[in-house]
Amino acid sequence: MSLCSFARCHVLAVATVLLLPVNGVVAGKQVAPEQSMADFMNRNPDCTEFGDQCSICAVVDGKAACSTPKIACIKAPYVCTRRRGD
Repeated sequence: MSLCSFARCHVLAVATVLLLPVNGVVAGKQVAPEQSMADFMNRNPDCTEFGDQCSICAVVDGKAACSTPKIACIKAPYVCTRRRGD
């Protein structure tokens, strides 16, 4: 490995580490804090479908059945999209 290539690798590594705190903000939006799916379901017992911008979930027999998360999604807080009786 040449000295120039070695230095370039280290500069890239340092820049990556320094940019990690910026990772929490994308396009002016704060990334959602982790929220327990079980807590969301307990607080919204009449919700039959919900999502977090990554997956869509349906409540089946009291359990969440969710789609596969989208590639490169930015998780948001869970939002109920359908309630019992809708």
